[in-house]
Amino acid sequence: MAKKLFVGNIPYAMTDDQLMGIFSPLGKVVAANIVKDKFSQRSKGYGFVEYETEEDAAKAVETINGTDQGGRNIVVKEALPRPETNGQPAAEPRSNIA
Repeated sequence: MAKKLFVGNIPYAMTDDQLMGIFSPLGKVVAANIVKDKFSQRSKGYGFVEYETEEDAAKAVETINGTDQGGRNIVVKEALPRPETNGQPAAEPRSNIA
């Protein structure tokens, strides 16, 4: 079963491909995307990476969380599920960062 991770404190200049490149060596990445502002298309400084297996995702959290990427220490956590919406567009999954 696929496992989605929240990645925070991403350098604003990082691309989706660069994000995938960081996480790919640790397992099969299904998707990697950086969330962008819908008007300016600028990075919001966070994104999501989805692994094919929970084991690869756990390894990525353990290995990459807190590492320096482009001068910033990124945060990698399990993404929280999307909240239920009553016909409204769903927001991106949230992180469990306190």
